[in-house]
Amino acid sequence: MTYKDFENCGLKKSLDLLSGKWKPLILHHLFLEDKIRFIELWRMMPRVSKKVLLEQLKNMEEDQLIRRIEIKSFPTQVYYSLHENTRALGPALQIMERWGSNRC
Repeated sequence: MTYKDFENCGLKKSLDLLSGKWKPLILHHLFLEDKIRFIELWRMMPRVSKKVLLEQLKNMEEDQLIRRIEIKSFPTQVYYSLHENTRALGPALQIMERWGSNRC
């Protein structure tokens, strides 16, 4: 496989969408919950700043990995959930989690 072939490869596209320190962990939490409020997600990931988490969530929303749900109230409630096409990643992430756990 040449580099040009790799650029058009599904693996490359998948890795590009999932790249980033926090994206796989965000997806992991969203697979466990139907929807999560921003503040709850942030508390589940204590080493990430709110700014970085927001950037990652915005990127994931733009890439249609997750959905942002805003409920108009006071204060406004923001939830995140998986996009339908992202649910197919669940088994792959579970396998990666088991593989990583076995290496600890």
